[in-house]
Amino acid sequence: MAEHRTMQRGALLDAARSLLSEGGTEALTFPALAERTGLARSSVYEYFRSRAAVVEELCAVDFPVWAAEVEGAMGRAGSPEEKIEAYVRRQLDLVGDRRHRAVVAISASELDAGAREKIRAAHGGLIAMIVEALGDLGHTEPRLAAMLLQGSVDAAVRRIELGAEEPGLVADAAVAMVLRGVRG
Repeated sequence: MAEHRTMQRGALLDAARSLLSEGGTEALTFPALAERTGLARSSVYEYFRSRAAVVEELCAVDFPVWAAEVEGAMGRAGSPEEKIEAYVRRQLDLVGDRRHRAVVAISASELDAGAREKIRAAHGGLIAMIVEALGDLGHTEPRLAAMLLQGSVDAAVRRIELGAEEPGLVADAAVAMVLRGVRG
């Protein structure tokens, strides 16, 4: 029985990812989750008490996976510059991934404190890694530089999602701009 519940929960989270990546947080409703999974709406409530609970669970499950991807790419890089490039490129590579799109939709939405805290914690881990690389480059304000750098990544994510330019072109431009900026 427990295994069945785990499968149902997984199916609900997968449906939530699809709904979020297709239509943002407005699309994430219990009737839509029920329809996608073939469960009765009352069954959805057995797993999650609210939309916020679904979002919070997605944050808890998906953010660490996504952060580990970025961390892995940085770990394979050598110099601080290469770490920074890996940080930018890996995040932009993940834009097409449904988990990432769901995470972006969640980040843009009104969240309860619990979900916001989980996102902050996951982002905090990534930011800490980039702060270290910036410190290694001799930055006097590595935390500030890290926040500005992440702002550039977020802007590049939005450009890729708009589809106005080739993702590779956006990634190359973001990397060039960030590296020129961090070298000061």
